[in-house]
Amino acid sequence: MKTKKKEKNKVVVAMSGGLDSSVAAALLKKSGFNTVGVFMKMRPFSGDEVRAGKVAKILKIPFHIFNIEKEFKKRIIDNFLNEQKKGKTPNPCVICNKKIKFGLFLEKALKMDADFIATGHYVRIKTQSAKLKVQNHSLKLKIYKLLKAKDKEKDQSYFLWKLNQRQLKRALFPVGDYTRREVEKLAKKFKLPVLKAKKSVEICFVPDAKINEFLKSKIKTNKGNIISIKRKIIGEHRGLCFYTVGQRKGIGLPGGPYWVLEKNTKNNDLIVTKNGKDLYKKSFTVKNVNWISGKKPKLPLKAKVKIRYRHNSVSAKICRMINGNCKIILEKSQRAVTPGQSAVFYQKENLLGGGIIC
Repeated sequence: MKTKKKEKNKVVVAMSGGLDSSVAAALLKKSGFNTVGVFMKMRPFSGDEVRAGKVAKILKIPFHIFNIEKEFKKRIIDNFLNEQKKGKTPNPCVICNKKIKFGLFLEKALKMDADFIATGHYVRIKTQSAKLKVQNHSLKLKIYKLLKAKDKEKDQSYFLWKLNQRQLKRALFPVGDYTRREVEKLAKKFKLPVLKAKKSVEICFVPDAKINEFLKSKIKTNKGNIISIKRKIIGEHRGLCFYTVGQRKGIGLPGGPYWVLEKNTKNNDLIVTKNGKDLYKKSFTVKNVNWISGKKPKLPLKAKVKIRYRHNSVSAKICRMINGNCKIILEKSQRAVTPGQSAVFYQKENLLGGGIIC
C-alpha cells in the first residue's frame, strides 16, 4: 500500500459488504487516499449492497453500484456450465478475478479516473527493479510480484495466478499484511457493522452451495455407464457433471467403497476404482499457462505446485512442451489431480503463475 502522494491518488474499492473489503476501504481512507467504494451487483438482491452502502456512509466515502449481472452471467456462469458439460471441474473464482474483478471492474474504475483499484484479497504485492536491453539501450522496468499473505491460513494467491503486470500495476491489497484476527480488530476499531456478515461461499452464484441442484437446473444431462477399472459395466450414473475425480460418496454402487477415477465424455462413461491408490499421480499436463512476471522463465524449473486451494504445495519440476503446455513432474504423487482445476506455481512466498490441469 506504499505509494507517493497518497492524498492525490484515487482508489476505487470493490466492496462486497463483507469484513475484508470493508476494512480494506477503511485502511485506504485512513492512509489518505481519495477513496471511492463500489458494489458490483452480480446477482439479484441479497442485502450485501445495503451493508456495503452503510460501511461507505460510516467511512464518509462516495459509493456506487455497478450492475454487471449480464456480464457476470456471460463471462463466469456460462463458462462454468460449458466446462461442466465437457466433464471438467472448473474453478470460477479464478476466472472471475481475471475477467471481472481485475478485468471489467478495472476498466470501469479507470473510466472514473482511478489510479488504483483495491480488493479485500489476502495477498501482497512487491515491486522489483529490472533492466531490459533493447539494441544498445538499457531500459529500467518495474516488475510487480505477487506474494502470499501474512496470514497463511487466509492466503488467496491461489485464485490470482491469471493476473498480469498491467493489472497488478493498478492493484492494492490492504489486508494482505494483516491476519484475519487483526482485520476483525480493525473492523471493531472503525466501528464497521460487518463482523456478523456471512462469510463468502465457494461458488457465489450457487444457491445455498447446492451444486448438484444448480447443475441439474442448468444442464441437460444424460445417464451413462459406470465402468470399472477393468472396463466392465457395473452400474449407471446420473450425468457426468454430478461427479468429480476422487469422489467417493454419492456414486451409488453396492460392494464399495468406490472412487471416481476418470470421466470419459466421449463415451459418457464414469470410470471408478475400488483401490484408492489408483487416484495418485506423479505427473500431469497444464494448459493456458500464465506467468505473473509476463516473461517465460527458463524451463525446466523447480518450484512448489498447488493442485487445489486447500492443499499443501509439493515440490515439482515444470517442463516445457512443444505445444506451449507444461508438464508437471511431482516429487511425490498427489491424490485426485482434477482436470479443470488450477495448478499454481510458487517459489517460497512468490506466486510465479499457473495453468489449467488437462
